[in-house]
Amino acid sequence: MRNPFLAGAAVVMTVAVLAACGSSADGNDPEAAGAQRPAASGPSVPGPSATTPTTPAAPAPPTASATEEPAAPGPSAPAATAEGPKTPSDEITPATGTFTKKQKEYLEDRVPKGMDPAAVLQTGQETCDKLRYLVKADRDTAVGAIATEEIPDAPAAVAGLCPQHQDLVDEAAYAYADGTHTGKTVRPGVYRSASPTTNCSWQIEGAGGKELASGTSDTGKSRKITIPKSAVTFTSTGCYAWLAEGAKG
Repeated sequence: MRNPFLAGAAVVMTVAVLAACGSSADGNDPEAAGAQRPAASGPSVPGPSATTPTTPAAPAPPTASATEEPAAPGPSAPAATAEGPKTPSDEITPATGTFTKKQKEYLEDRVPKGMDPAAVLQTGQETCDKLRYLVKADRDTAVGAIATEEIPDAPAAVAGLCPQHQDLVDEAAYAYADGTHTGKTVRPGVYRSASPTTNCSWQIEGAGGKELASGTSDTGKSRKITIPKSAVTFTSTGCYAWLAEGAKG
């Protein structure tokens, strides 16, 4: 479930990136930008009209069937994470300026053939900008955004472009996103919910599906739970993410 705080942050950063779209490709600190969400509006439902005649309209003449040809992808369409041939590292150069050593290391084996490497770099820099914004507003939300992959590819961006946020990535590795976790992925310890919704619920089961603990929360405030060593399955819904108490849970 998308975190409402992060969604609001994305709107703020979308405005910021529009102001920064003239930035050069040399990797100098662009403003934070969030991914635009598709419009929620849809076609309106037609209602009856008082002036509409009751006589049924004549059926349209049949048309010859035709097979639809798929649109051919344009040369600049591939996404930064697209599969396929990558540009060799010695051929990764910006249209203007130069890349730093750190930027070149991040771009290695990440630039699809035919794509501007500056666009791939910009994606990584935007990830760092989002984390910088979130950690100032609410650290738990920043960690949760990495754990839930709501900010995709964060570990790679942090390792290559903003290592000052490595502690967020390390903490997220011990967190639980909403969903069902079983077997070796279930680690005992004390956890707190990060940015839960008002429909947060959880359940812990042991061997044979025996319920060990469960609970709900409609306050939207953080809650703490303990996952025992006997736990086999942990399920969370509407809680966004659970962060381990202590360094490594």
